[in-house]
Amino acid sequence: MFEYTDPNPKAPSRRRPRARAAGRLILLVGAAVIVLAGCAASSTGATTSSATAATSAGTAGSAPGGPGGAPPSGAPGAPGGNAPGGGSSTAQYTPTGSYTLSTGTASTSGAAYSATESDQSAVLVNGTGSLTVADATITTSGASKSSDESSFYGLDAGVLAQSGGKIVMTGGSVTTTGDGANGVFAYGTGTSVTISNATIKATGQYAHGAMASGGGSVSVTDTTITTAGANSGAIATDRGGGTITVSDGSVTTSGQDSPAIYSTGAITATGGTYTATGAESAVIEGANSITLTDATLTSSKAAKWGVLIYQSMSGDASGTTGTFTMTGGSLSNTAATGPLFYVTNSTGVIKLKGVTVTAASGVLINAATGTWGTSGSNGGTVVFTADGETLTGDLASDSSSSIAATLQNGTTLTGKIALAALTLDASSVWNVTGDSQLTSLSDSSGISRTTITNIHGNGHTVTYDASLAANSALGGKTYTLAGGGQLTPKA
Repeated sequence: MFEYTDPNPKAPSRRRPRARAAGRLILLVGAAVIVLAGCAASSTGATTSSATAATSAGTAGSAPGGPGGAPPSGAPGAPGGNAPGGGSSTAQYTPTGSYTLSTGTASTSGAAYSATESDQSAVLVNGTGSLTVADATITTSGASKSSDESSFYGLDAGVLAQSGGKIVMTGGSVTTTGDGANGVFAYGTGTSVTISNATIKATGQYAHGAMASGGGSVSVTDTTITTAGANSGAIATDRGGGTITVSDGSVTTSGQDSPAIYSTGAITATGGTYTATGAESAVIEGANSITLTDATLTSSKAAKWGVLIYQSMSGDASGTTGTFTMTGGSLSNTAATGPLFYVTNSTGVIKLKGVTVTAASGVLINAATGTWGTSGSNGGTVVFTADGETLTGDLASDSSSSIAATLQNGTTLTGKIALAALTLDASSVWNVTGDSQLTSLSDSSGISRTTITNIHGNGHTVTYDASLAANSALGGKTYTLAGGGQLTPKA
């Protein structure tokens, strides 16, 4: 589950901190599809089947750390563990529902579904069941016995689709109050939940709004989602990944370590607002992605980050290259501390095109070692492309990390740079605000003899490493920058 306890929903803080095994192979069995279209109740009986997952342990990894100025201890939005030693590799509990459907199709309108027992969903659809509900009122008050199983398989979710089940919901509401009680959840390949013009509200800890795992799929349109508990990212995937597509609507999280979006799979959003006051607005763990178009993302928690890209070594997500792509819209971190992007123990591929960007701390990107991974090899690697952007803030990496930044198509960067490779096209400009250190510079269109026209030095000194082959075109020379200052080989 997401284990982000200091910064994540899954995660950046979802479950109790626990040691995790690195390099685990996750085998997920079962698929579920849920589609909600207005909840209504019809009483066809159905048996439930538990989801299973097997893991094969690798070498032990360090306990998750947390996002923040000085990295805290925990993962963002991650779900909580079921026992001090960590979560079980196989589901121990069989999900139940006050309404269940495992075969055939059913349709309801204006129905009310409720559940009060632990580990019980109000609506459970699995197998070949397909349910369509309109204008339903769905409520649960029970808590989950295992935050791991709630996050991995959807135990105790208000609306749960498993093992091929499908749910379509139009209008209506889903309200859960127990710990581990996610709003809507799809587990397993071939399983889906589609919800539109509805509201989802989850107030417990480890209680996410819309969630998928094990290859499940969730589609959310014009829906208002709020979560209030700690470690309760609103739009989230967990172990085994999943696909979530969001269109318009509003997403708000207020709990500690509860990002608006937490991805261990593929999450795509078009339009809508995403606000997190206790964590980052978005988190990517492992080789997964978040793709945004014309969306508005805002975070405001001090000592956190706007966007976190990391690998927790928990086994919840494989790979180490997370991709964040945003076109149009706005991305803001209004806290006075914490960068807009933080990349650690991972590679972050960041692409911005026509996005309005705000970093109140003055730091756009920080690539650095943190509390996740093995000391000495847990830095951050950033590949950053800014297309038609107006950016204000610094780029910084430590000695174990790196940034490769490309400014293109009229991009302007105003800030200083610490240890980054910079590429500028003829239409882009860097306004230097403090002495800076480049590892390399590629700027063939801006260099004229010993003058650089598209780097405005403002009296500052910028150094580069003349020993690197990437700087051979600079010839070890010193160059005059527009507006005063110089580019010179480092001593």
